[in-house]
Amino acid sequence: MATRIRLQRHGKKSKAFYHIVAADSRSKRDGKFIEKLGIYNPNTNPATIDINFDRTLSWVQVGAEMSDTARAILSYKGVLYKNHLIKGIAKGALTAEQVEEKFAVWLAEKDNKITGKKDGLAKNDASDKAARLKAETEANEARAKAVEAKNNPVEVVEEAPVAEEASEEVVEETPEVEAVAEEVVEEAPVVEAVAEEVVEEAPVAEAPAEEAASEEEAPAAE
Repeated sequence: MATRIRLQRHGKKSKAFYHIVAADSRSKRDGKFIEKLGIYNPNTNPATIDINFDRTLSWVQVGAEMSDTARAILSYKGVLYKNHLIKGIAKGALTAEQVEEKFAVWLAEKDNKITGKKDGLAKNDASDKAARLKAETEANEARAKAVEAKNNPVEVVEEAPVAEEASEEVVEETPEVEAVAEEVVEEAPVVEAVAEEVVEEAPVAEAPAEEAASEEEAPAAE
């Protein structure tokens, strides 16, 4: 019988979580299983993984197959790395003390990474919360100003007399145009006087012709 470490789905449709189980490879995904090894909840950030390390390691050592997701989870928790170190003992490359020492160093580094990620997420959440609070405060202030402006409208009626004064100034300036028109009318007789002078001067041109005619008639009388 081939044993397979895989995930068994539980929970709601949009909030699913999984049990990590060792089951017969021929059984259905959500069917019977041999042993429950842990849980995996991807709804948290970072994801929550809680496994029975020793029992999971023993199943890996006896050659249990793994689904892709289960393999990634066991690698993340260090089960596969511990199994790799234990194989080094069988080959004579490492001692049990060295295996525990190396694995302790790996766990410390892993914990530091996880702690750093959690701290970064906490800082991001705090900054996001402060930004949302600031935006909400600004929105409330703008809403309060709008309500105040609606309740206390600004009166613009006082500015109307300015337009009336401007119209009075225009009315006062109109007599100047009439005065200019009167000056033009008064200057018109000057043109007529010049014309009369030209008419009176016209007989002066005819006088020499009359004198010439009287001179021609004088000898005839003799």
